[in-house]
Amino acid sequence: MVHGALWTIRDLFVLPNEYVYWTIMIVMYPFMTGLVAGAFVLSSLYHVFGVKQLRDIARFALVFSFALLPGALVPLMLHLQHPLRGINVMMTPHFTSAIAAFGVVFSTYAAIVAGEIWFVYRRHFVEESLALRGSHKGLRKRTRYTVFTVLTLGAFDLSERSLDTDRKATKVLAAIGIPVALFLHGYAGFIFGSVKANALWMTPLMPVIFIVSAVVSGIAFVMLTYIVVMEFRKLLARRRRRKVAAAESREQLAGAEVAVIRITAKYLIAFLLLAMGLELLDLVFRRYTAVKSWEVLRSAVYGHEFKQVFVMQYGIGALLPLILLLLPRLSIKRAALCVTLVLFGIFMMRWNVVIGGQSFSLTLAGYMQYVLPIVPTSYETAKEGLVGAIAVLLFPFVLFAILVRICPVFSPPGEGRELAG
Repeated sequence: MVHGALWTIRDLFVLPNEYVYWTIMIVMYPFMTGLVAGAFVLSSLYHVFGVKQLRDIARFALVFSFALLPGALVPLMLHLQHPLRGINVMMTPHFTSAIAAFGVVFSTYAAIVAGEIWFVYRRHFVEESLALRGSHKGLRKRTRYTVFTVLTLGAFDLSERSLDTDRKATKVLAAIGIPVALFLHGYAGFIFGSVKANALWMTPLMPVIFIVSAVVSGIAFVMLTYIVVMEFRKLLARRRRRKVAAAESREQLAGAEVAVIRITAKYLIAFLLLAMGLELLDLVFRRYTAVKSWEVLRSAVYGHEFKQVFVMQYGIGALLPLILLLLPRLSIKRAALCVTLVLFGIFMMRWNVVIGGQSFSLTLAGYMQYVLPIVPTSYETAKEGLVGAIAVLLFPFVLFAILVRICPVFSPPGEGRELAG
């Protein structure tokens, strides 16, 4: 059976060899890379631009961005019919094509983020290694000592001059990482925008739209994860034996959570407005120029895809959360709802680009509808359906849970300045 025939429904005049080849996995790929870039930009607002109000969430976003990075590869590997060939992009990188350049960009960005994390947490690695030195009781402590000693890379100097060098190196790497992170996601929009055969994708604004929406999705995803983690910490505080200490701990956590979320929400609003403006500008420009393919685009956007574009993407995923965010006295529950809606809107934007771009036939007289496989009836429908999408989304959280055991994202009192860099 032809790849794509399992989930493609045809309408009117469609060429025999046309199917929806790019499925939910190709929707998840730009969505995941957008989260990576956006989370790194959020962390860089503190490390590079010195927005001190974001200090508490900066390290959280940095470590989370590194956990999201391998997750960006998973959708591509699941979608490939020969996944073992996927390593060729990483092993033979070059700039003769946008796809081939992915190896260079991905490797460079991974090295930058890994280096920044090392400089941010070097003091923590050294202190843990020194504290565990000479401890030979238990396999767990010996393992931790080995891990932290290796992570120090032999740099045990904790003088003020050395720590100041760490902070400067962190700022330099964060500054270099911003354009690399944006290019990591922007090249996905470049791939779509350079396809001349597809009227919906062919626009010079596509890379810019992808980049701005990536920042929006990354900030929203970090905010949502931060809220969930902070609420979990408050739940643990309630279960402590000393009720007075637990109450004080919950109040401190709640106060810090509200302050950080409200400050971060301001940056989310700014980038969300910019993303909406660019997308509407692109739509108005297409309408004004009224090129040859406009008629089929108009029938697709205002007809077959009206609900997905104007109701789900712009209405529920952009306008509604924007109104809720602009209301005074932003609460944690309202913020969680808003960022969830924003993430839904960005996902629908990726859906409308990838799936919507394949919805109309090259005959310009027929349409194809993609039916997402919900219940897996085979390996193909499992990895290209809802099960595969959920697995891709959960994979970074597993990595994040492992990383926070080595790189704590919440520092004890008094250590925030040193560890935050």
